[in-house]
Amino acid sequence: MKTIITTLALFMVATINAQNFSGKAIYKTHRKVDLKIGGEKSTMSESQQKQMEAQMKKMFQKTFILSFSKDESIYKEDVKLNDPKPQVGGMNIMVFGNRGGTDVYFKNIKEKRYVNKLEVMGKRFLIKDTIPNFKWELSSETKNIGKYTCYKATFSREEDQNHLSMESGEAKETKKKVTIVTTAWYTTEVPVSNGPKEFGGLPGLILELKEGELTIVCTEIVLNSSGKILIQEPKKGKEISEIKYKEIMDKKTKEMMERFRSKRGGSGDHIEIRIGG
Repeated sequence: MKTIITTLALFMVATINAQNFSGKAIYKTHRKVDLKIGGEKSTMSESQQKQMEAQMKKMFQKTFILSFSKDESIYKEDVKLNDPKPQVGGMNIMVFGNRGGTDVYFKNIKEKRYVNKLEVMGKRFLIKDTIPNFKWELSSETKNIGKYTCYKATFSREEDQNHLSMESGEAKETKKKVTIVTTAWYTTEVPVSNGPKEFGGLPGLILELKEGELTIVCTEIVLNSSGKILIQEPKKGKEISEIKYKEIMDKKTKEMMERFRSKRGGSGDHIEIRIGG
């Protein structure tokens, strides 16, 4: 009962204080890459393997900006011009999803819906759906992030995880269910029920989040800035469901593996890529 009362009190404080809140939060992301390259007949040197792993990790080290008001937000990458395309041994490294900062994640908290604008292989999609209802477990544990006191919240879920591997020119795919634990640290000092990308639903802004191998940390917050916060819902793109988008991603990933197989000519290289989590 005490936990329930505390939770309700926190939500009431956040709701009252958020009436005129707006601002921007800067996030840094990092993802641990599970990439294995090798094999007895591998044509890739150890230095090339390390270079590819380093390039893959660098692709997931990005900066994002969350622009938010009481009811709406936009989350998108803060890109630098003329970023070189990662290349190892004459082979381009391709990752589907965010391409050059063109992707935008819009949330309307009041209406409990989101629009995710994505570009995949030159095609623009609008994924529209309801904001996920995360079943957060609130904790009394606290820590400081910058000048803000943050509270811990967690939830777990099961998801299908794909392992794609290629050995001696043959592509193989295996699937298994894994449990993903998400840990968030939020502050009621910024009373908006929001956070990076789809995450939110807590009595304050999420400043740090860890989901599987992904870590997102807020490095700067600007509240009620003098400049106008522009939040516009994405409109241009082919509307599809989340399920349909995942089907497209699976297909494109398999096509990428097949192209790599044909270019390598059935060499002895063994490559394993984990997707999901």
